[in-house]
Amino acid sequence: MTAPTRERDRDFEPIYHHYGPHRAGLPPLIPYFRELWHRRAFAAEMSKATMRGANTSTFFGQLWLIMNPLLLAGVYYLLVTIIRGQHDPVYFTHLCLNLFAFNLVSTSINSGATSVTGSGKLLMNTPFPRLLIPLSAVRTAFFRFLPTVPVYFVFHLIYLTDVWSPKMLLSVYFLGTMVLFGMGCAAFFSALQVYFRDTSSFLPFFVRIWMYLSPVLWKPEAIDHMRSQTLHTLVQLNPMYSMLGGYTELLQRSGFPPLYMWLTAGAWAVVVAAIGFLFFISREREFTVRLV
Repeated sequence: MTAPTRERDRDFEPIYHHYGPHRAGLPPLIPYFRELWHRRAFAAEMSKATMRGANTSTFFGQLWLIMNPLLLAGVYYLLVTIIRGQHDPVYFTHLCLNLFAFNLVSTSINSGATSVTGSGKLLMNTPFPRLLIPLSAVRTAFFRFLPTVPVYFVFHLIYLTDVWSPKMLLSVYFLGTMVLFGMGCAAFFSALQVYFRDTSSFLPFFVRIWMYLSPVLWKPEAIDHMRSQTLHTLVQLNPMYSMLGGYTELLQRSGFPPLYMWLTAGAWAVVVAAIGFLFFISREREFTVRLV
């Protein structure tokens, strides 16, 4: 064992082998996050194992990752077309783009929530920063999202042939905020699930309502026609409004989102990640005894 390795191990000092109740509190954060970074390959392997177990490495497994949100987009489009009484292919591309992106966040939250409670034996036998567990779930959600990107651009090429610009590359910023936001939510709800086992049962209903309040089935500019200023403000406070709104503006209109969207999306992502990470880290020392 080299000197830097011995020094890192001495700084980290995991207490996971002490099976007993602990008072909530934060360990030294710099050694913790240093160890988290050094063990990132562990999270990657956990994610790969999850994907192999779900058959997402096979052709039909990858196909289902695409077909599931695509069929959902088709159902919503059919309903909206019947209500509106008009065919709008551009709206279908909007549905696909935003359902794919929202599905990334919702999958991060739902799978992250059960990631710790589903890793009981691993927690008991291996000392490592527990935050790697929900982060590996978010990594899995991100890699499940990637196959949907070329599918969207096929529709973009067909229906939005004149909307291409180098500014579209800036959409990576909003995609990054969604990933970071998903990490914070996954960490928070995975810790909450340890104490309240009904959390994972409640989340799908919460996420579905959240999707209806986000610019997925409707376009961001729709709020400009709201008569209630209070409702207008509440919609803008939705984290996904700025994230999806900026993402859509760059990819589907090649426009430049308003400054408040950049700032709000970044602020939501950083704040939620900080709250989720700190809450998780402050509680992780007693996870094992609560899962036994």
